[in-house]
Amino acid sequence: MDDMNCCGKKTHRSDEEKKAINNRISRIEGQLQGIKKMIGNDSYCNDVLVQLSAVENAIKSLSNLILENHLYSCVTKDIEEGNLEVIDELISLFKKFNKK
Repeated sequence: MDDMNCCGKKTHRSDEEKKAINNRISRIEGQLQGIKKMIGNDSYCNDVLVQLSAVENAIKSLSNLILENHLYSCVTKDIEEGNLEVIDELISLFKKFNKK
């Protein structure tokens, strides 16, 4: 996973935070496996779409949690240290969040 680091920075998370994030990811993986099974069982399109919407909402919720933690930790630290380049990073991040 460390090889996916795009900017040379790292975020050190507590074991508790890692566990909470990983639990959410595991739940999302379970939901996706359920959808895969639904497709294999020829489940009704509406039922599949409802489950896909639930996964989408779960991913958005996870993204918001990580974003909130990022703002309170990484961004706050960078600004306190005078690294205002983090603002450009945030603007880019918000643009990606708002793409449809």
